[in-house]
Amino acid sequence: MQINLTVIIKSKLENIETLKSLLIDLVHNSRKEAACIQYDLHQSYDESNTFIFHEIWENQNGLDNHNQQSYIQSFFENSKPLLLETPILFKTEKLE
Repeated sequence: MQINLTVIIKSKLENIETLKSLLIDLVHNSRKEAACIQYDLHQSYDESNTFIFHEIWENQNGLDNHNQQSYIQSFFENSKPLLLETPILFKTEKLE
């Protein structure tokens, strides 16, 4: 079963560009993974420090493998001081 994720990440105002660069690197690396169906990054027009990921993974196994990648682990560690708050993750089921 496919896994759909929406992740909302808020940067401290002074770190927007630094975090944005790290997030773009995540996109490039994640899209190379075999289980990645979609991995899109958006930035809010109204709140430029708010970034939103829309992700689709083949299955839970693929997502679990993604979360174990060294570049993901590195991002989690390096982004902590850049974040305004803990990221919000929604795991959803597509209805239509």
